[in-house]
Amino acid sequence: MSISSALWEAVKPTLCVTGFGFSMMTAVELLTPRERQSLRGRLPGLLFWAIWLAISGIAYAGFRVLWSAIGIPPLLTLPTGAGWGGPVSWVVAPVVGAAIYDFFFYWCHRAQHRWLWRYHAVHHSIRELSVVNAYHHPVEPFVQILLIAIPTSLIASEAGPVVPAMLVLLHLQGAFLHSSSHWHLGPLSRVVVDNRFHRIHHSVGPRHFDRNFGAFTTIWDRMFGTAWWPERDEWPATGIAEVDQPRTLHQWITLPVAYDRAVAEPSPATVTKQI
Repeated sequence: MSISSALWEAVKPTLCVTGFGFSMMTAVELLTPRERQSLRGRLPGLLFWAIWLAISGIAYAGFRVLWSAIGIPPLLTLPTGAGWGGPVSWVVAPVVGAAIYDFFFYWCHRAQHRWLWRYHAVHHSIRELSVVNAYHHPVEPFVQILLIAIPTSLIASEAGPVVPAMLVLLHLQGAFLHSSSHWHLGPLSRVVVDNRFHRIHHSVGPRHFDRNFGAFTTIWDRMFGTAWWPERDEWPATGIAEVDQPRTLHQWITLPVAYDRAVAEPSPATVTKQI
């Protein structure tokens, strides 16, 4: 197999699942728009995602090969229902699996805000937040492997054939929670994260900072005291004050450097006081 063929096989599953999620949720977003966003404004996001997904697919493929070669067995096996038979297992197993994944995502996300913010700031810099404009910095797949993939690989589950369903569920959820759509989950959003709940996490308002870290369920935010329940019509502006969202490849890759420079510069108020 050629190198290009091997790379394509590594990236293809991620591209297919993510492309499906993007297509479905963008359709919802366009049919029920919460705010007006131009097509041109979405184009950089598509480019950044394409590159990011290629990096992520290759990184995770390399991780799976390495982890298999090391041969570390799971430390815990959860009876999540695949052995029960019947339709119940097709509901319970992916939901439980997604909630476990989200537990590690929650703490990874908090670590990004605490110690890796200069890279995660790329994701938060976006002012025209939408399904395709919710990209991350290329460094983040490696952070996720370290803080999510490795610990979750130590927990096995009787998921059997429902693993693909769980992956599709997570990708649909990830796309939906960034959507600029009037459609939301209503009362179900008390348990499952929707776009209104996650919008708070991206808010420019200081009262919303470091809130709503979960991506699948609100349980972990409730348990660890970081939940903020949005009011019925609460839809804050998004972005960060220090830098604008990237609009070119160079700006996307170098935004962490631009962010460091921006926070190192004295504010106008400080300069005035010194003068």
